[in-house]
Amino acid sequence: MTQKKEFKKFAVIGAGPVGCIVAAYLAHGGYEVTLCDIVPELVNVAADPGIKIDGTEELEQKVSRAITNIDDLAADPPDVIIITVKATVLHLIASAIEGFFHKDMYVVSWQNGIDTELVLAETLGRDNVIRAVVNYGCGLVKPGHVHLAFHHPPHLLQELEPAGKAAAIDIADALSKSGLPTERTETIVDMVWRKSIMNACMNPVCAATGLTMAEVIRDPIIFQIVDNLVKEGVQVARANEISLGWNYYPYAIGYMKNAGDHKPSMLVDIENKRRTEVDFINGKIVEYGHQAGIETPYNLMIRALVKALEPK
Repeated sequence: MTQKKEFKKFAVIGAGPVGCIVAAYLAHGGYEVTLCDIVPELVNVAADPGIKIDGTEELEQKVSRAITNIDDLAADPPDVIIITVKATVLHLIASAIEGFFHKDMYVVSWQNGIDTELVLAETLGRDNVIRAVVNYGCGLVKPGHVHLAFHHPPHLLQELEPAGKAAAIDIADALSKSGLPTERTETIVDMVWRKSIMNACMNPVCAATGLTMAEVIRDPIIFQIVDNLVKEGVQVARANEISLGWNYYPYAIGYMKNAGDHKPSMLVDIENKRRTEVDFINGKIVEYGHQAGIETPYNLMIRALVKALEPK
């Protein structure tokens, strides 16, 4: 029988909207939570007066501690580190954690994109790395104030190696008790692809056009690109023996049509002149397509358009 682990101290790296939500809920659940971000304005308000969430759900909650340097975690290491920053900086994050990482600490990739957990495992090893799939859409109104546009639980997570199963179960329990219903799954790779294919359709198309999800869906000409990106992603996934389910295509179209007038993070990144995660989303579909001998012209095209918009 797998021994249950009991975690009490969490650190969340990244005080954007995704990180603020998980930090606020864990703190609301009674856990000790440290929020870390290099931008002081983002983390300071989380400690006082606290994080405010509105939209489909409402919550106001202070975190235990706010810091601007990951190295500060070394003095009082957490049991679990949840990473919510953009995948583009994962190598730097992993290198910073490596300095105080130990065998009883776990790291969760709470992010968009394909293979983000493998980037962490390159530095930290596979036994203590866990991958999550997050099912909410949100935006930052201002530092510490998040608008939750939609929330479709449960969230999902799974360990990379059997040694981390007990930890994955306990982390899922902690999140669920705190108000973010989360389940440990046996099929995290499939779940990552189910979400990533939709992200690969809506995020870059919105980023390239400046339109919200609802505006893209309503435009019959632009929607043709979305439709072909879905079909291309499905073809690549199935060629790599990833299970999406027999009815994935209608499910994906229906899910995206219910997203509303929400700006996905990739569009927000372009508007704020930041690098996007397009290489971890569309770029990975291109990579896996090449691996299986599948042409990916739509993903190549949309990735190129987004890269052209990124600041040089």
